[in-house]
Amino acid sequence: MAATTKLIDGNQIAKEVREELREKIERLKQEHGVTPCLSVILVGDRGDSATYVRMKQRNAELLGMAFRLVSRPTDVTQDELLQLVDELNEDPLVHGLIVQLPLPAHIDEAAVVTRVAYNKDVDGFHATNMGNLALKGREALFEPCTARGVLELLRRSNVTIRGRNAVVVGRSNIVGIPTALLLLHENATVTICHSQTDDLPAKVATADILVAAVGRARFIEASWLKPGVVVIDVGTNSVPDATKKTGYSLVGDVDFQSAVEQNIPSLITPVPGGVGPMTVAILLQNTVKSAYRFAGQKL
Repeated sequence: MAATTKLIDGNQIAKEVREELREKIERLKQEHGVTPCLSVILVGDRGDSATYVRMKQRNAELLGMAFRLVSRPTDVTQDELLQLVDELNEDPLVHGLIVQLPLPAHIDEAAVVTRVAYNKDVDGFHATNMGNLALKGREALFEPCTARGVLELLRRSNVTIRGRNAVVVGRSNIVGIPTALLLLHENATVTICHSQTDDLPAKVATADILVAAVGRARFIEASWLKPGVVVIDVGTNSVPDATKKTGYSLVGDVDFQSAVEQNIPSLITPVPGGVGPMTVAILLQNTVKSAYRFAGQKL
């Protein structure tokens, strides 16, 4: 009889990360007079972006961090936005800087995001940080938050990574590629799959550790999974659900219900409540790490 699948509780693990940060923030304040500060640039009035920013602000302030929201109207020019980024790059009281995406269509997102100084790039997207992540023997100042969150979920769930077959489905710059690189750093044997991969089910079936990050609801079927696999489901997809007040439910990229009913994975993250909470926790961790660095200390 197969062992019962256990859930990886991302909410609980994120709480542990935040509590560890609370102590480090207090120590930095007491010993060095430095309060970690995260600044977010928000352009326009998109409701979803505003919600994400409020979540970051609430979590930061609950830990005793400073949070600086800088809002600009939808019709802000690219030059004005780049000047704002430059000003925050130079502000010694700001330790982490992010530009909330998406930006309006007339703005070159890549130009704005890459303008953020790499030593304040707490999202971990700057080419210098990504490049150092990709190079053996080098260390990025910051790693992309979701990718690091995936590794923390594995580590804090006592999952052995070294020597295991890890399959990452998805090759985005934000999740797929950096997650694969971090797994490689931990000495996993890594396969990256994508839309052009031949016989995807066969590739997925080799995984001891599966990271699903394609953004397609229940795309990965339970029948593809090897018994005992550890599944980290990064996907957050809305599907119609008449039983919900909102009219929709959130599901992952893996057919969670079928996989769990058959007890195929040994461990699996739920959606919601898995990877999502870790992304914000790691963003705050990166900001605190930056504040320590600016204070001449190491986290």
